Amino acid sequence: MKPALQNVSPAASASGSEAAILEMRGISQIFPGVKALDGVSLSLYPGKVTALIGENGAGKSTLVKILTGIYRPNEGEIIVDGQPMAFANAQAAMNAGVTAIHQETVLFDELSVGENIFLGHAPRTRFGTIDWSRMMKRSAELLHRLESNIDPLVRLKDLSIAQRHLVAIARALSVEARIVIMDEPTAALSRKEIDDLFRIVRSLKSQGKAILFISHKFDELYEIADNFVVFRDGRAVGHGRLGEIGQDEIVRMMVGREVKDAFPKQVVRIGGPVLEVDNYCHPTEFKDISFNLKRGEILGVYGLIGAGRSELCQSLFGITKPAKGRLRLEGRDLSIRSPSDAISAGIVYVPEERGRHGLALAMPIYQNMTLPSLTRTSRKGFLHAANEFALARRYAERLDLRAAALSVPVGTLSGGNQQKVVIGKWLATQPKVIILDEPTKGIDIGSKAAVHAFISELAAEGLSIIMISSELPEILGMSDRVLVMKEGLMAGMFDRDGLTPEALVRAATGNA
Repeated sequence: MKPALQNVSPAASASGSEAAILEMRGISQIFPGVKALDGVSLSLYPGKVTALIGENGAGKSTLVKILTGIYRPNEGEIIVDGQPMAFANAQAAMNAGVTAIHQETVLFDELSVGENIFLGHAPRTRFGTIDWSRMMKRSAELLHRLESNIDPLVRLKDLSIAQRHLVAIARALSVEARIVIMDEPTAALSRKEIDDLFRIVRSLKSQGKAILFISHKFDELYEIADNFVVFRDGRAVGHGRLGEIGQDEIVRMMVGREVKDAFPKQVVRIGGPVLEVDNYCHPTEFKDISFNLKRGEILGVYGLIGAGRSELCQSLFGITKPAKGRLRLEGRDLSIRSPSDAISAGIVYVPEERGRHGLALAMPIYQNMTLPSLTRTSRKGFLHAANEFALARRYAERLDLRAAALSVPVGTLSGGNQQKVVIGKWLATQPKVIILDEPTKGIDIGSKAAVHAFISELAAEGLSIIMISSELPEILGMSDRVLVMKEGLMAGMFDRDGLTPEALVRAATGNA
């Protein structure tokens, strides 16, 4: 199949003569040492979902920040309803009808659902004070439109990730947004929750909303999107109707090459047991977990959402305390009461939510990388910047970190590069066991192959790895053995030989 034409206007290519609600023409964004966007164009249409596809670092996040008024482009123009507009700030973008729903929802945990929905534009009484009654009533009405019974008075921190997305969508409806940006909205959702979200997306389409949908999951894109635009290295390299192009062609546009080997696992000689877990139990999350982890082994942990996978590994890292159970590391009994104990023993944990739990986003890259290793980078109790930079540079080079400088805030990096910083900071502690919780969550297909290659390289060097993943191909492609959990219990342990997706799913669902 021929690739989508690159020299045809996205407006003409995607929707014929239909008028776009919003157009971006010749947009460029330059940061010190980096051209994040280079003359890109994009058109969004009423009642259509446009998929924005590209590797981490391709420029997707930068474009979203321009659309939402966080950045002002160095070149190019934004056209809304045929009129040029400049989004001086986030409020200006919102006033123009643009709103965004992010993978990690940008809401406030300590505020109520209603307060989050109407934050910055709450209804007022005739005296100028907030009309709390009307705000909660309107919040309930918006949630009801989304077929949700969430109480507007409940604090946001008490909601699930899926419910938080509903609140973010209700917020978009509260300002009568015409352009809705969804940035990896399904990354942490179950299949049922994804189906519910897609039902809402279809409802928004029927209301004439223009939707920009960013995801690395091709099956979801083909299910929900009408049009597509592919970014690579800050440039738009293809666009058109999604139904008229195959997945392989899109992958070639994304990476500039074919990705044939997504799971480059090395053949490794597995050693003896490094970590032994015996009858590990938690009061509410898991029970009777027993297994061993060998030197150079990648032990996959698979199960449905709520199976207790992350909770088990967080307990091994000392985040939560087990009710009972025994740990042995390299043949010696081990008592872990805190993450500090785990790190000292040589057990480290790369969390699923890297932005919330793995990084200090406002701090520079080098300080994030050296946080757990301050005793190695200090002199007589004082931090030594040269030592910090040296340690950070070593692991940045090893992980092929893409950044203008190690001194830039880690929050400015793409998702894939942020993940490299999290992995790098723990490798700098020279661990014996590394736990990777959804290591490629929110990472594009090209970066996934690089992460998988690096994981395999670590195992070949003798590091023992526990890898939690919800993606069956990743579990099957990378694991030497697979531990399956169901409702907090062990549902099986499978060797690599003869491992099939059917066997894992049957064990995870109890239909063995």
